[in-house]
Amino acid sequence: MKITKMTLIKVPPRWLFLKVDTDEGYTGWGEPITEGRADTVKTAVEEFADYLVGKDPRTIEDHWQYMYRSGFYRGGPEVMSAISGIDQALWDIKGKYYNAPVYDLLGGACRDKIWIYRWVGGDRPHDVATDAEAAMKEGYSAVKMNCTEEMNYIDSFAKIDAACERIAAIRDKVGYKLDIAVDFHGRCHKTMAKVLAKEIDQFKLMFIEEPVLPQNNEALREIAKHTSTPIATGERMFSRWDFKNVLEAGYVDIIQPDLSHAGGITECKKIAAMAEAYDVAVAPHCPLGPIALSACLALDSCTPNAVIQEQSLGIHYNKGAELLDYLADRSVFDYKDGFVELNRNPGLGITMNEEYILKSEDKGMRWKNPIWRNADGTIAEW
Repeated sequence: MKITKMTLIKVPPRWLFLKVDTDEGYTGWGEPITEGRADTVKTAVEEFADYLVGKDPRTIEDHWQYMYRSGFYRGGPEVMSAISGIDQALWDIKGKYYNAPVYDLLGGACRDKIWIYRWVGGDRPHDVATDAEAAMKEGYSAVKMNCTEEMNYIDSFAKIDAACERIAAIRDKVGYKLDIAVDFHGRCHKTMAKVLAKEIDQFKLMFIEEPVLPQNNEALREIAKHTSTPIATGERMFSRWDFKNVLEAGYVDIIQPDLSHAGGITECKKIAAMAEAYDVAVAPHCPLGPIALSACLALDSCTPNAVIQEQSLGIHYNKGAELLDYLADRSVFDYKDGFVELNRNPGLGITMNEEYILKSEDKGMRWKNPIWRNADGTIAEW
C-alpha cells in the first residue's frame, strides 16, 4: 500500500484538516493545526508530503522518526503540529486496514468509558454560574472556565476578587455536584499566580491549569507551596523532551499534551507512559475539531493514567461551525452522565462529511489570537 495524495483543507472556526489517500482505497484523516498559524502548518505538511507520497502509510514509527529527526532544526509548535496531523491520519489508515480501532493496535482498551468536560464562560468570563448549571442539565459532571482577563506582573487585587466571585457563583448555584477546573491560560506572571492560586484554593477545584507559561515552569515549585489544588500544564509543550524536565521536577499533577501539537498519537502515547512512571495523570488538551478529539479519545481508551478529556462543543471559540458539523455520524460523541463510550469503529472511528467540509472551505478561515494590552498599554498574555 502506498500514499498517493495528501490534501489540506482549512475550515471554520479555526481548524485545518488533512486527508491522506492510498492506492488501495484506504483514507485517513488528521488535524494538523496550530491555532492562528494554519498557513504555516499547511506549508510544513506539504514539505513532509514530498517525502511521504509513495511510501507505505503503515510504517508509522519510521515516518515519525524521519519527520522529527531528518531536519537539523527540530520541534516547535508548527512543525510538531504538522507531524501530529500526519501521524493521526496514518493511524486512521492503519486501523481501517486491520479493521480495528486505533486503541486496539496500541495494546487494547483499559476502560469502558471516558470522562469528559465542557467549557463555560469565555476569554472574559461571565455568566459562568448559568452556563455551569446548563452544562449539568446537559449531563456533564465537570466544567472548565478561564480564571482572569489580562494580568500584569503586579496587578490589582480586584481582579483576584473578581475571579473568586465567579467561582463562588458556580458553587452557590450547583454546590459540589460539578467538578470545576480553572484555566489560568498562562496569563499570570508568577507573582500574581501565587496570589491567585492561594485565594481560589478554598473552592476545592478539580485542577488549576497553566498557572504560568511553560517557559516559566520552574515557578511551579513556588506556586505549589501556595495551593493544595492539583496543578496541570502541557498544552504548549510539544514533545517528550519538553515534558521530561517538568515531570522530573515533580510539581505537576496532570499533564495536558495536545495530540494535534505534541507529535500525534505516537508521541503522546510515549509522553503518557513517561507520566505514569512519575505517578502523574494525563488530561489531553483539545479545544479543536472532531479528528483531534477522536485521536484523543483513542489515546484515552488505552491509557490507564488518562483521567478526563477536554472537547470543544459549545466552546466560545467556535464561531461559524461546530465540532459535530463535520461528521457524517454525530452519535460517536454522544455523552451520558458525563462520559463518552469507547468508539469501536475501525481507525479513529469517525466518518467525515466531505461535502460539508468542501463547502466550508469556500467560506475561508483566518482565525487569529486576540491581542490584549494591560492598562498601561503593554502587551498582555492572552
